[in-house]
Amino acid sequence: MSWNDAIKDFNSFLRLEKGLSANSISAYNNDMVKLWNFCTETLGKQSPTKIDQQDVEQFLIHLEESGLNKRSQARVLSGIKGFFRYLQLEESIENDPSELLQGPKVGRKLPTVLSVQEIDAIIGCIDLSKPDGHRNKAMLETLYSCGLRVSELINIKLSDLHFNDEYIKVTGKGNKERLVPISKRAITEIGYYLIDRNQKEPDNENKDFLFLNRSSKKLTRVMIFTITKKLAAMAGIKKTISPHTFRHSFATHLVEGGADLRAVQEMLGHESILTTEIYTHLDTTYLRETIMQFHPRA
Repeated sequence: MSWNDAIKDFNSFLRLEKGLSANSISAYNNDMVKLWNFCTETLGKQSPTKIDQQDVEQFLIHLEESGLNKRSQARVLSGIKGFFRYLQLEESIENDPSELLQGPKVGRKLPTVLSVQEIDAIIGCIDLSKPDGHRNKAMLETLYSCGLRVSELINIKLSDLHFNDEYIKVTGKGNKERLVPISKRAITEIGYYLIDRNQKEPDNENKDFLFLNRSSKKLTRVMIFTITKKLAAMAGIKKTISPHTFRHSFATHLVEGGADLRAVQEMLGHESILTTEIYTHLDTTYLRETIMQFHPRA
C-alpha cells in the first residue's frame, strides 16, 4: 500500500464514516503528508504498513526540533493515531505503531471572554446606515444569543428559523442537528435584516441561506472574522478576539448565571461534558478576580 493511496482512503473514511468537515479533513491530510514526507525522505520507508513505533517517535522528535508547539504536536499525534487505527480497522496493518505513544503535556488554555458591556460596545459600533449594517448586527446578536460556531452561523438557512417557538435548527460538527433557543433581541435584528435580505435575488445554490454578502452569496468564515476584528478595534477592545469569542462568552455568562452544565452542553453541541467543563474553570477565575478586587482582605 502506498502512502498516497492510504491517505486518500483515510480522507474518504473521515468524510463518509466520521462526517468531518472539509476543514478538519484538510488538517488531518496536512499532518499525514508531513508524516509521509518524513518517512520516505528521512527513513526511506515507502509504505505506511512498514512503520513501527520507533519511526513514529523519530517523527515526533522531528516536529519538536522544528519548533512546533506542544499543542500542535499533540494534535498531530492525535491525527497519526487515528490514521493507524483506520489502517488496523481495514486490516492493512496488524499492530498500531502509535498505540503506546503519549503526546506532550498540554495545559488547558482558558479562552478569552468578553463581558456583556464589551459585547454591547462591539455591536454598538455597527453603522446601521450602511447596506450591511443590519446584517452584521443580526449576525453578532445570533452568535452571542445562540453560542454558535462560525461554520454553524454561515450555514443557517431560512428554513431553519422557527421564530414562533423562539428557536433555530443548527447543523453542527458531523452534520449533527440540534435545536437552540434564540433571544427576542436576535429575532428582532434578524427581522430588520430580512427586509433588506428579501430584496436580494440569490441563485438556487444560495437562496435558502440566511446571511448573504453583497453579491447574494453565502458568507465565508474569513469575512465574519474580518468584520468581528474590525468592530472590536473600533470599540477599543484590546483583547485578542475572534467570532468564536462570542461562543465562549455565551457559555461563560450562562455558567456564571447558574445554568446547568448539561443544558449548556446541549446548546453548544458538545459531544462530551468534559469539553463544556472548561467554563466552570472560567467561572472560578471570574469569582477569584471578583474577590481580589472587592474583598478587604484580598
